[in-house]
Order: sequence, then C-alpha cells, then structure tokens
Amino acid sequence: MASTRRTFLAQAAAIAGTLGIGSRWNQAWSHPANWGSKPGPAKEGTAVMTSTWNHGMLANDAGFQALDEGGSALDMIEAGARLVEADAEGLSVGIGGLPDRDGHVTLDACIMDHLGDAGSVCFVQNVAHPISLARNVMDRTPHVMLAGAGAEQYARELGMPVTPLLTEQARLAWERWRETSNYQPVINIENHDTIGLLAMDDQGRLAGGCTTSGVAYKMHGRVGDSPIIGAGLYVDGAIGGATATGLGEAVMRTVGSFLVVELMRQGASAQEACFEAVQRIIRSMPTEDLQVGYLALGRDGQVGGHAIHGGFNYALHQRTSADTPIESALIDASHGEH
Repeated sequence: MASTRRTFLAQAAAIAGTLGIGSRWNQAWSHPANWGSKPGPAKEGTAVMTSTWNHGMLANDAGFQALDEGGSALDMIEAGARLVEADAEGLSVGIGGLPDRDGHVTLDACIMDHLGDAGSVCFVQNVAHPISLARNVMDRTPHVMLAGAGAEQYARELGMPVTPLLTEQARLAWERWRETSNYQPVINIENHDTIGLLAMDDQGRLAGGCTTSGVAYKMHGRVGDSPIIGAGLYVDGAIGGATATGLGEAVMRTVGSFLVVELMRQGASAQEACFEAVQRIIRSMPTEDLQVGYLALGRDGQVGGHAIHGGFNYALHQRTSADTPIESALIDASHGEH
C-alpha cells in the first residue's frame, strides 16, 4: 500500500507542476537578508528528540529506547506519543483527557516523516492510540486524514480495541465544570492540551508527531490545529520540523508550523523561526488571553522554542556522538512574554 500512496502523491505533484505552482512560489518569496544560510546536515550518530511540556521528558526516553532497539525517527515519535497517550493520570492527551462540553473525549493526532509522507486522524473516540492510527493512515492508505466515525471504523479494521477514554478523574472535573458551563480557555491552565514531538535519528532522518484531546469543554465536533499538517506539525527532511502547542485556532489562522519550517528554509535558525512565527500571531490578533508556543528542530540538529507568554517549556534529549550517553534537559522557553 505504501507504493500506492507514493504513486498517488506523485500524480498530485505532477498536476501542481503543470499549473506552475512551484515557479510562482519561488518568484514570490524573497530571502531575508539578515539570516544566514539554511541548516546543513547533522553528523551521523547524533540523534535528537524534543517534545513539548514536562511529559516530554518521559516521551523522549521512550523514543530513544525505540531508537536503540533498531527503530527510526518515525518509531521514536510513535513510541513517545504512545507513552503519553496511555497515561490515564494526565488530563490532556489520550486516555484521561478532559472531555468536550457534552462529556465526550475526542482525540486528534498526526505524524509526518522526512520524505513528506503524513497521516492524520481527528475527532476520534474510543481509540487509545490515535498516533498509531495516524501512522497507519500514512503507511497503508492513499489518504492523509481520516475523521470521526470513518477513522474509528478503520481502527476496528486494524484490530485496535474499543477503549473507553473518559476516566473517573476527568468525569468529575467535567461535572464540576457543568455547574457553570463557562468555556474560557486559560493560558497554560488547561493541563497542556497537546504533546508535539520532533526527532532526528542517527542516520539524519527527521520525523514529527502531535497528539491531543484538544481544549477542555470545547464544542462537540471542534478540531484544533494538532491533526492538521502545516498547522500543528510540519516536517521537511532537508530543512527541519516544527510543532505547535496552545490555542489551535490561532495556529490554524497563521499556518504556524509550516511557517516555521519555511523560515528555516530561508536561513533562519530554529530559534529565530519560532520567534518570528510567534510575532506573526501577535501582530495579527489580540493575544492577552491566548497562548501559543512553537518548537522546532533543524536539519543541523539545533532546537528552538518560543511562546507568546511565559510558562512554555520543552524537553530535549540528545547525544553528541553514537558512543556518548543521552543528555537530557527541560528547557524554559518563557522568554516570549510581552
């Protein structure tokens, strides 16, 4: 099925070429004079994984375990995401995620590799690991995104079990919220509603993923940026990858992760690209009551992160050579407050 998928995408690319889309893009984009050359490749044996928020520390551990067992960057992403999805104590991703205003836990996820292949699912219920379902969409179908009941049907066809997602802890939180039913997304309070992950393996292959239960108490049917390629996640194997966290509506309106990667293509560092993507949001809409953070990994192995307000952090695991132990850190990117 993978070859069918690539044939499908190749045909789409050929159609785009006949329309002259590529040439118009090149003519329209100018190189920012104040940025250096675009990232070069990292040395082999210098794997890197970075993930949003504190739960990214354990996710990165799982990713490097998958790598050391013979996996690729894509396997690192799936392993890290699955660990967080399975944590029933967390209120933001997978099992235990806070429900929508009608009491339903709905999940979104996407995954993308260095070749530009991508898979996504959104508005999925009773599936414990939407990241794995998204990977199957990528690997086994000619599509990029499946939604709702159709995605759930595909999960059953793959043999994924029906898994109740609403835990007692999340149900009690929803019952308390129903006393006022006042929907107000609060900066960094809604228990970090996403984990975004980026990885580069020892062969220099890049991959990324994103998985979430979305903002708590949203309208039933709401989908945010996390499963949307170019918004919540984007990877270009020759340049780098980026992922977003925070209020999805703001990320979608600015196609944030794609923007970060395109800025890196024009010579920005991972840090500079995240900073500029945040500024695009600040210049385009009121941001007093919303948070967005970006995390980026360049092809050169450099990592950057920036956010509108304080409180955004990310986990970073890396090794300087194939023989050195993994170095781990939790990095505060809260300098973005304005």
